[in-house]
Amino acid sequence: MSDLAVHRGRVWKFGDNIDTDRLAPYDMGNPPWSERRSTVLKERPEFAAECQPGDFLVAGRNFGCGSSREPAVDNLRLLELSCVIAESFARIFYRNTIATGFPSLACPGISSACADGDELEVNIREATIRNLSRGTELSAQPFDDTMLAILEAGGLLGLLRQRASS
Repeated sequence: MSDLAVHRGRVWKFGDNIDTDRLAPYDMGNPPWSERRSTVLKERPEFAAECQPGDFLVAGRNFGCGSSREPAVDNLRLLELSCVIAESFARIFYRNTIATGFPSLACPGISSACADGDELEVNIREATIRNLSRGTELSAQPFDDTMLAILEAGGLLGLLRQRASS
């Protein structure tokens, strides 16, 4: 089950066009997490080394472009991020985040509203983002009821399991 309540955490800010090769390099698909963790967005080694459970990855346009590999989403989940918030997402990546139960919020203006290290309070269910460091608030594109059900169940498989057992 995913927790779609209010989360607080630190911002890790990235730019536009973050492709899936940078989130899950093609040659690092099968090693244990302890070996591949440092390859996630390795242009900023401190990100994978220092991010804490509940932190937020904030990015610009077209986040998750490139191939449709699911390990890109898995790696973000293993970092224990609350969610990714970006100006926009590549369509297949966005679908993968919902299907696997990892929330990603599309929020126009988020790049200019945040800096590295800002503290956010994000209500994933309501799609509201408060920058506690700057005293500002933004609204992201809300999830529809079907997407919320999938996210709450921890992904499509979780939703199917729920429905099969009821």
